[in-house]
Amino acid sequence: MSISVQDLPRELAAALRPEPTDRIELIGLRARGHHGVLETERREGQDFLVDLTMEVDTAPAARTDALGRTVNYAQVADAAVAEIEGGPHQLIETLASRIAERVLTEQILVRRIEVMLHKPSAPIPHPFGDVRVRIGRRAGPVPAVLALGSNLGDREEHLTRALELLRAAEGIEVAWTGPVVETDPVGGVDQGAFLNTTIGVLSDRGPWQLLELAHALERDARRVRAVRWGPRTLDVDVITYGDLVQDDEELTLPHPRARKRAFVLAPWQAARPEAMLPGHGPIAALLEAAPDRDGVRPGPHVPGFGS
Repeated sequence: MSISVQDLPRELAAALRPEPTDRIELIGLRARGHHGVLETERREGQDFLVDLTMEVDTAPAARTDALGRTVNYAQVADAAVAEIEGGPHQLIETLASRIAERVLTEQILVRRIEVMLHKPSAPIPHPFGDVRVRIGRRAGPVPAVLALGSNLGDREEHLTRALELLRAAEGIEVAWTGPVVETDPVGGVDQGAFLNTTIGVLSDRGPWQLLELAHALERDARRVRAVRWGPRTLDVDVITYGDLVQDDEELTLPHPRARKRAFVLAPWQAARPEAMLPGHGPIAALLEAAPDRDGVRPGPHVPGFGS
């Protein structure tokens, strides 16, 4: 059953259709390169200027004043200068594209970039102010893994609803789903058994935007955070975001306990046997060593999962 976003509560609809992200601009960066069609340009070189506009979600950094949650624009400048000083290329179109691709590759938080490359000393036999090319490039979607669990209310319905909302979310493509397993609770709190699964997505959103979506799914299920590791209608954790490894109080990646949690690893391994957990190796080997492995058993067949 497909979900109509227009019929959802405003807060949930906003999470599924987020506002355009913020921008960081680096203007007037200058470096000397040897690019051009003419032999004299390639031999003698000339100055190039570049303006960079990067789409980045700055809210997580603003909340904590933490550099690790935003783009290090000194590193961006280093990347652009390295491309200008490298080459050579005949066309500034090629150089601009190389700058964009390098920044998107090195800065995973940048989801889109616009590069304006200036060639103020272009060999034109007439008075002119500037020659410039402007290009825009978007980063490809990032593969991410989410873990879902429920042990309150209609457990199957909570998982199904979360999957439907993920499919309706802008900038999210559900790539695969693991089977649903039933698991004994961990953490020492007396409570009922969980239904757990994992979902692989391709995300055009940054990691904190993906976390915010996960929290929105939990709120939709009316999760109450009363007891740590206690019973819950829905738990949604971001397990991986590409190969990103970071230690952050709000979003540590990979998830710090995933490597020891069979209720995460078992459905993941069933769906993607060759998968790796960044920094920890094959999930098949991690599953073999997981301390809660004996507490995981096949769960009910829930439509939409296990494909």
